[in-house]
Amino acid sequence: MATSTNTFLLAAPSSTAKRPCPSQNPRPPPETLNQVEEHVLDAFLALSDSPSLSLDLPLESLLESLPSDSDQTELIDRALKIGSMLLDAAKQSSRKRASKHNSIAWPLPPDLTIKVFSALDTQSLCYASATCTLFNKCAKDPLCYENLDLTTLVPKVNNSVVSTMIQRAGKALRSLKLGVIPGATPSPGCCQPLVCPIRNAIVDVSNFSWTDKRSRQGRESSILTRSCLSPLSRDVGAAAPGALLRRLKLYNIERMDNVSLSGALSACPSLLDLEIVGLHVELRLTLMSVSAHCHLIERLFFESSKTGRDDSLKTQTCVELVDNCPHLTSLSLRGFKLHDYKVRVLVKGFRKLKYVDFSTSYSITGSFLRNLGSYNGGNSLEALILRDCMHLKEVEVARLLTAILAGDFKSLLHLDISNREGLASEGDWYHRCYNSSIMPVKQVLEARPDMCLVAEYPQEGSYMDSFDTDMNSEISLPSQLSFHSSDGLVFLSTSESSYNSDHGSGNEDGQEANYVIYEESSDEIDFLSL
Repeated sequence: MATSTNTFLLAAPSSTAKRPCPSQNPRPPPETLNQVEEHVLDAFLALSDSPSLSLDLPLESLLESLPSDSDQTELIDRALKIGSMLLDAAKQSSRKRASKHNSIAWPLPPDLTIKVFSALDTQSLCYASATCTLFNKCAKDPLCYENLDLTTLVPKVNNSVVSTMIQRAGKALRSLKLGVIPGATPSPGCCQPLVCPIRNAIVDVSNFSWTDKRSRQGRESSILTRSCLSPLSRDVGAAAPGALLRRLKLYNIERMDNVSLSGALSACPSLLDLEIVGLHVELRLTLMSVSAHCHLIERLFFESSKTGRDDSLKTQTCVELVDNCPHLTSLSLRGFKLHDYKVRVLVKGFRKLKYVDFSTSYSITGSFLRNLGSYNGGNSLEALILRDCMHLKEVEVARLLTAILAGDFKSLLHLDISNREGLASEGDWYHRCYNSSIMPVKQVLEARPDMCLVAEYPQEGSYMDSFDTDMNSEISLPSQLSFHSSDGLVFLSTSESSYNSDHGSGNEDGQEANYVIYEESSDEIDFLSL
């Protein structure tokens, strides 16, 4: 029986090659054709039981029986095509059977499976989706993409992936993390944010720093473009995906610009938590966008990509942010050139503010803290981070500690006034203080045992050890006084006038008008220079 079947199958292709004109043998109806195909396939598959099955010789015999080379090529192509079709059909049937088996054997109903999948990180969810048809179907539910984490150690995610994931989430999207994160090991001396037990506040602080990120530059560039966040504003059903977004965290997307970020924020009116690290966007324009569109925001973490150079913040921008975002409880502006009177507007204005981080800010002297502890804004602070602020003065820190001893800042639980370059002296900021005799640190620790006070300073002159002495000997005296910023750059002060312009940054509110006029005039100069 096996031999006769084999003869039938081998003869079929030869007769097909010499078949008469279709007009002489009309095509059978679909029902009859399906029966013939099933019969042929069944007979063909029955050959697999034969221990001596070999198709090489029959195929060679058929090829030799054909008169021309083109006919032989056509026969080989048909054999390859039918083999591929049979393989695809077998794989599809196998998946269907496995899915049916899994649906019976899987102990959880679809709704609970979706609930479990929604707790997975995005990468694990993609792995689960590729496991079987059952998991793939459950993994397509929008609830599984409620919290999207598309961050990577190296650039892998492109705009298409972001768009696909956001479309799958639709209006269920609540959290989005995107970009390239630095390595887990921080570089030596970088300013690390501190996580404090703040009550009733969103204070989970980023573990990523621009200091860590800079080592990646020049070797790897982001493949995300400025339009990577545009899917947040595309209508999907009743609302755009960004309409109910609560958390947005962006890391080192180098092609992102002010216009694109502003457009994304305009599509996120429900945003509670915004974190920006390593984006080349301006502080003033970003805060203006937050003030205009994100009135519910509770946490703002913004680290500059150009430490000490962004001096764009205006007093009016601070006032608008305070008026339009009254729910802010955690504010981190790191690496910007912030003047004390502007910082005072922010800290004093936000009534619910509990966590403040102005680490590596270039112009802060600490004078914004004067008489602040008795106000609602200052007295509600639970964490104050002023780490590695280059212009932070010893006398202002001493005033702060004295105010704490006097009973101000009653809610303060964590204070960081460390500086790897020492504190600035009152009269001459070139003279750095490493072991202060006027700061009552010990008394504060005794009076406030519930408070964590971090005051780490280097040994005197240690920050100068990394400079080459021969190089320094060739530089004039004023420019020898150089200090490292938090991103590894070196700022060389060629004369005292470079600091004198910042020296008035501690002026109080009564003198703000002069600064506002100066800032507006500088804007005109910048505009004309374009």
